[in-house]
Amino acid sequence: METSELLVDSFERIRELYVATVDDLDPEAAHRRPAGVGNPVVWLLWHAARVQDDHVAGLSGMKQAWHDGWAERFALPFDMDDIGYGHSSEEVAAVRVERLQDLVDYHQAVHQLCLAYVEGVDAAELDRVVDRRWKPPVTAGVRLVSILGDCLQHLGQAAYVKGLPGS
Repeated sequence: METSELLVDSFERIRELYVATVDDLDPEAAHRRPAGVGNPVVWLLWHAARVQDDHVAGLSGMKQAWHDGWAERFALPFDMDDIGYGHSSEEVAAVRVERLQDLVDYHQAVHQLCLAYVEGVDAAELDRVVDRRWKPPVTAGVRLVSILGDCLQHLGQAAYVKGLPGS
């Protein structure tokens, strides 16, 4: 298996999990916060897509899907580059999405940009240093593993919250 094939398969699995999380989910349940303060499914899905979009765009040099009309479509009260990292409870509550299909569609746009990048990734690209602020410096390969881990973690959290009683 080629490096690019492994990455495509990994990101395809994220896409499948993302879509499955929204399946049979009503908007009220999607916005419900566990114990009244936890992260709701809608925030977890938005954040996972934003992280994937932002980080893959950073690796590829492509424009984020978010900056291609999605930010305006969602009309969230945040800075254009906000991905949800460090959100306060109030900011988490501000992520309101009327049509859950909009999240699925936004993630589809992110997924297409992601595939356009990872389909061309080879060993040399994995070794390319992308951030020298860390010791050791972060390579594209390390960043891709981080993106995959973060997305899988948040999608697992979303699936858990979706399955809680009352959700």
